[in-house]
Amino acid sequence: MVLANALPIADFGLFATASAAGVMLSRILAFGFIAPLYRVATVKPLLIGTYTAGSLLAAVISLPILALASFAVYHLFFKAEMAWGAFALVVAAEALLWRPAEAVIIVNNGLNRFGHGAFLVILGTAIRALAAALFASLAVRDLLTWTLFYLAANALSLGIAVIFFYPRSRLRLKPKLYVRRLADAVYVASAEVLFYLQMELDKLLVLALGGAKLAGIYAIIMRLVDLTAIPVRTFSMLLVQKMMRSPDLLARLMRRLGVEVGIFAVSTLAILALAILLRFFPTLLGTNVAEAAPLVLLALFVPGLRNIVEYHAELLFARGQTFIRAVNLLLLAGAKAVLLSHVLQAYGAAEDIVLRLNGVFAGLYLISLMLTYSALGMPARRV
Repeated sequence: MVLANALPIADFGLFATASAAGVMLSRILAFGFIAPLYRVATVKPLLIGTYTAGSLLAAVISLPILALASFAVYHLFFKAEMAWGAFALVVAAEALLWRPAEAVIIVNNGLNRFGHGAFLVILGTAIRALAAALFASLAVRDLLTWTLFYLAANALSLGIAVIFFYPRSRLRLKPKLYVRRLADAVYVASAEVLFYLQMELDKLLVLALGGAKLAGIYAIIMRLVDLTAIPVRTFSMLLVQKMMRSPDLLARLMRRLGVEVGIFAVSTLAILALAILLRFFPTLLGTNVAEAAPLVLLALFVPGLRNIVEYHAELLFARGQTFIRAVNLLLLAGAKAVLLSHVLQAYGAAEDIVLRLNGVFAGLYLISLMLTYSALGMPARRV
């Protein structure tokens, strides 16, 4: 939230939207080979060095495709609002620096070193917050300067992660092993791009249809919504590891529904508490955040519904149903584009748009529920 108050709201909206695009594009890096690396860390840790080498090779090969995709996204959504240099720096920070740092976190989690993984997440957040605080202390603050600070912060996070926390192992290239995992990795990469497309598509559409100012207000609200996903993602990570070993862990319908009710309750209570806090102390997180604070309560059911859709995707990954997961996410991305475009074109006021997001995410939840539960009725695929 420091950055939300350091930049003008319109510039913050551009950065938040570019960052969301960068996260989506980062899933192209290594063609999803981080997924086999995670599976190996979980069940065959002696092969970490071999799969790390394969992941690095895949990352180098994927760079031209990542560059072309980034250029296309820039011209489609950002050309009229943001300089190419600033956009390219944000994508580089997300895809070439933070995504590899995430890989270190993922490998540590696969090795059951959850303390290391959690520390790296907190460290990365703290370093970016420090960079934002240093940026806020400057006399002149513009978007391009902030992207340089952001790049440096992510580079520092990656350096610490690799030097101090990546398991020591000899790198060995074994192409025959990679070929067997390539299809699954590509499915995962496609699904990850689609997953973040449907997760972040709202920011891109708000920028394209509502402008940078509305995108900034919307980005602030969704950053607050993102806070509710932290405990849910920790739970999902632990559940995915258990399901890799026991794919039928959630075979019973009542158990599945019980988990969803728990996710929805925790997420809704979290955003409600935050909305009440900002109601009485609107400037608690800064003056720019105060402008969006009254809208937080209007999005009361968005966190729970969104977090359950994210949880659905993790279930299919855990069961090895990566192709079905990719198809489901493509359908959800299309549905989100249609529903959100209608809301943005039908309503002009930010209050009306935020309120109707509850209906948009309710529709996405129902679609995800039908698609996911149909897939769960099929046999799990061991990878």
